[in-house]
Formats: sequence, C-alpha cells, structure tokens
Amino acid sequence: MARAAVTASAAAACLALATPAWASAGVTNPTLRQAGKHLLASDKDANNKGFGNCAGADQQAGQDIWVFIWPGNDVESVDAVKIGWDTDNDKTADTFKTLADGHFTTDNGAKKVWFATPTGWRLESGESTIHGQVPQNLFNLTHTCSGTTQTQSPSPTPSTTDSQSPTPGDSGTPTPGQPGGTETPGPSGSVGGGAGGGGSLPITGVAATSIAVTGVALIGGGIALMTLRRRRDRITFTS
Repeated sequence: MARAAVTASAAAACLALATPAWASAGVTNPTLRQAGKHLLASDKDANNKGFGNCAGADQQAGQDIWVFIWPGNDVESVDAVKIGWDTDNDKTADTFKTLADGHFTTDNGAKKVWFATPTGWRLESGESTIHGQVPQNLFNLTHTCSGTTQTQSPSPTPSTTDSQSPTPGDSGTPTPGQPGGTETPGPSGSVGGGAGGGGSLPITGVAATSIAVTGVALIGGGIALMTLRRRRDRITFTS
C-alpha cells in the first residue's frame, strides 16, 4: 500500500508540472479582429486605439504601414501569418502577405508583426498560427501609418492663342501672290508677288521701256528703208 501511494503521488506531481508546459506549447490559430471591415490605413476608427505609432517601421514614400499584435504574455511564438488586402476596391482580398514579407518585433512581451503595402490598399482578412493563446483567439490591427500618394504635376496646357503677329496669307483673305489671290500683271507680262513673304520679285535685265523704244525705232527705220528702196526701183535710168 505504501509503495502504491508513493507511485501515485509521483505520477500526480509529474502531471501537475507538465500541464502548464502543454498549455503554453499548444498550437492555436487566432484570426484577425478587423477582418471584413474593408479598412484603409488612413481610417481613424480602424481599431478604436489610435494610429501613427509605427516606431521601428522603415516607411518609404508611397507606403502604408500596418502593425498587428498578439496580445498578452501567453504567446510563445508566432509561427505563421497570412494577411489579405483588397487592391481593386471590390471588398474581396486579392493580394496576400505572409510572415516572410513582414517584420517581427516585441512590445513588453507582446508579439508584433508589421507590413508595408502601397498606399490605398484595404485590409480585408487575417489568420495566424501561434504557440500559445490570446484572448478570444483573436489578434489585432494595433496601429497604422498612412502614406501619401505621389501624383505627377499636370503638363501645362498649350495656349490656343497665337501670340505671333499674323503674316500675309494667314488671315484668310486672299492676297496677291498667294493661292486664290488676284494676280497683278507686271512689266513684260510678269506676275506680281513673290514666294514666301508675299513681296514682289526683283526685276532683272534691261528696263522694259528702253526695249520698247528701241523696237519702235528699229521698226520705223525698216519702214523708211523699204520706202526708199521702192522709190529707187521705180526710177528708170536712161543713157
């Protein structure tokens, strides 16, 4: 009887010592408390705890920071995390990040993991695997730091008003020397107006007036010679 009592006491002591170790080493699967709320990092009431405390997060331009926590001191380790975001605003998670994409930290014994995402993604879902326990088997979005979307400055719109002075032919009214304009006869049948600027072409060679006077003189001389010849032909010479 004494031997049996000693054996039973020893077994009970071993069970008492092992029970806390089993409990702390148990695997649980907490889910995200804010799942399904379609939250932006800029939403001020995302978790009713306040935002902007992203100490230790290396936030770059155009990024949102999301900090998740497994509260309490009964979490030995965070073994797996899968967070889903909606990137096209249809309230369905379409892009996921795992523990390999996150950054692990601790805060007074509580385990935390933070992620960086492009600005404007909406939080939709979250699940995890831990060794230990958390209240209500839930983990929380504890803080966010919203980034700013960088936009390019619009290109200046070209002015529709032409600041240059109009040139001949641009006003819509036909001008001499331009298609549709009135041709001005120049000396010797030349057409007035030049190419490009609308000015007159330069006149080269002998002046037209001199040519005309010379021509008339030659014609007159020819007539005089013909008259003299006819008179000479009508003269009869006698011996």
